[in-house]
Amino acid sequence: MRTGLTKKQKTTVIYFDEHSRMIEVQTHNTDLKKRLTAFATKHPQCCRQTDDDEQGGLTFEIEKGRLSFRLTAPYSEERRRAASEWANCNLSIKPVNTQESKLASRGASRKSTDTS
Repeated sequence: MRTGLTKKQKTTVIYFDEHSRMIEVQTHNTDLKKRLTAFATKHPQCCRQTDDDEQGGLTFEIEKGRLSFRLTAPYSEERRRAASEWANCNLSIKPVNTQESKLASRGASRKSTDTS
């Protein structure tokens, strides 16, 4: 959607205070708008869309306990190395035996020619 706004102008703002039980989220972020719209549709008692600014931005009200922030600390070099080693040992793709694959493909091609 073309809005005439620059990327810098397409913001996400989250308002909340210690008194209110609701959080207000104003966003232009497409993924967040989709997620909030789906959540509001599925859980209207907890979340609702309150505004559409006609420039691609939507505003939602959400119960305070329904929104969370996740902060992720950077991995240490040691943890990064351990994760890499674990992935190499446990997630590596095993080479296919080329002789077995040739025989399997020959058998498949024979079956396709036998049925025609």
